[in-house]
Amino acid sequence: MKRPDPRAVLLDMDGVLFHGHQPLPGAADLLESLADVPHAYLTNNPIRTPNEVAESFGPMGLPRPDPSLILTSALATARWLARVHPGFRYFAVGAGGLDAALRAVGRPDAEQADFVIVGEGPGLDFEQLTLGINLILDRGARLIGTNPDHSVDAVRNGRRIVLPGGGALIAPFATATGVTPTIIGKPEPLLYEMALELLGCSAGECIMIGDRPDTDIAGAERLGMRTALVRTGRFAPRRPWPREIPAPDFDAVDLDALTSALRDSFPELLD
Repeated sequence: MKRPDPRAVLLDMDGVLFHGHQPLPGAADLLESLADVPHAYLTNNPIRTPNEVAESFGPMGLPRPDPSLILTSALATARWLARVHPGFRYFAVGAGGLDAALRAVGRPDAEQADFVIVGEGPGLDFEQLTLGINLILDRGARLIGTNPDHSVDAVRNGRRIVLPGGGALIAPFATATGVTPTIIGKPEPLLYEMALELLGCSAGECIMIGDRPDTDIAGAERLGMRTALVRTGRFAPRRPWPREIPAPDFDAVDLDALTSALRDSFPELLD
């Protein structure tokens, strides 16, 4: 059965629209082209709140999005926990974005936690690791990860570096306890489903734009979305496509090439 033409767009941000606080070429043009198109932003990064993410667009010369259209793995984690265990107590390792999302629906409790939740960012030390391990082993707290990314790209002092991602930070808890964590972010379906509900679209009516085959593309493809990879992040141009992941509908070297390809294929989508 032929899929309908897409009428909505989902976008990853880090590695697609910017690196750190540096916008990528073509990002402003793409976002301006989507001004009248239903769209939302999905990120596995749980460090910042949607408001903080939205505020970062202006200084980069990018159109400021509505914060309600920014869905983070922290928000998805909080929503999932509130659904499976209303009024949950938790112990979390991560930055402010994760803490804000969890406090809105749960209660921090380092002694009686129902969940040990691991995100990204600074804060993991020996004492926190020890506390989390013993909550899991002694209290039976469930181990939850906001996202599976082993590493993430960042910019410090004008130089691109690699930081540990959520998957790397949760690994010590899993190794010490022998527990398999529950992972919430992409490629798991919840973030995509939240976006589809927000935009009032089916998966077949959306196209996902991302820079990582293993998260952005794999997760969207499983739900039946069209997919577009832009090779401006970790997955560099000319790098061979992973055999275990279906090839994307679009595979572009940069955002200018992708915007042009989308306009040619779906002229009613982009102005």
